[in-house]
Amino acid sequence: MNRITRRATLGAALAVPMVRGAAAQERFPNRPITLLVPFPAGGATDVQMRALAEAATRHFGQPVLVENRPGAGSTLGAAAVARARPDGYLVAQMTLPALRLPHMQRMPYDVTRDFTPIIHLTGYLFAVIVRADGPYQTWQDLIADARRRPGQVRLGNTGANGTPHLTLVDLAERERMDIVHVPFRGEGDMVPALLGGHIEGGAGGSGVGQLVDEGRLRMLNVWSRERSPRWPTVPTLIELGYQGMAVTSPYGLVAPAGLDPAIRRALHDGFRAALHDPAHIATLRRLDQPLEYLDSEAYARNMLEVYEQERQRVERLGLRTG
Repeated sequence: MNRITRRATLGAALAVPMVRGAAAQERFPNRPITLLVPFPAGGATDVQMRALAEAATRHFGQPVLVENRPGAGSTLGAAAVARARPDGYLVAQMTLPALRLPHMQRMPYDVTRDFTPIIHLTGYLFAVIVRADGPYQTWQDLIADARRRPGQVRLGNTGANGTPHLTLVDLAERERMDIVHVPFRGEGDMVPALLGGHIEGGAGGSGVGQLVDEGRLRMLNVWSRERSPRWPTVPTLIELGYQGMAVTSPYGLVAPAGLDPAIRRALHDGFRAALHDPAHIATLRRLDQPLEYLDSEAYARNMLEVYEQERQRVERLGLRTG
């Protein structure tokens, strides 16, 4: 399918109602909504999504239930939604890897035709983290140790071919480091392994912030464009000489293709209110995640743009699964 046809197909998900009859005329929602989060409980994503779901419950007047589906490079939520009935009662987080992996392997969904984009939400504050009582005081310390001990320094990530993993691959290649990449299902699984000494470091989100503040973990760098106000002494990758490396892996919510436009609007309006709810805003601030709202139409365009950018990235780096 050429690019023009792909764009037209995804745009049609916003314009053409596929759910007809009495069901589409009922007040929406009139029962609980399930929100699929493709990461384990306990990590930054889970914390943010649960705060969003709590706020959305208040605004919808119906429970919004978080269901964790970790694994498969954070694509299981998207895969489930692609097969679901388009009634609005199942939505999922659309992660950056879910837009990247179709360019690397066969996936059970087509980004350009299987989803109705609902709303863009936020992105992450990523960092390289180590134990505070370990030998690394700076990013340069870790580089030096990895060069002294090729193939022995183990760095965890939140899923194979996810953004933290690929950024670590990029950094290791730039610094000529032979490190061992250790994938986990998410931050909630990686952090205990780090605290237990099973890996020397890892790349994760700001869900580790409390452990950093408590002095149990240390951040060696952050991947945002500017330093975090919460940890102002931690340098960015750009400051460390990696020009242009601002990595946030933004994400939003999607529903199945063919969603009735009235239901799409109701989902958008409810989650927009939840996104801007003071309790949810407080959670974003605690996690150092920016509010990056896009409405349904703008998010549809953004998804296609990012999908194309990821195709180019995969081709440029020669990425393959396995």
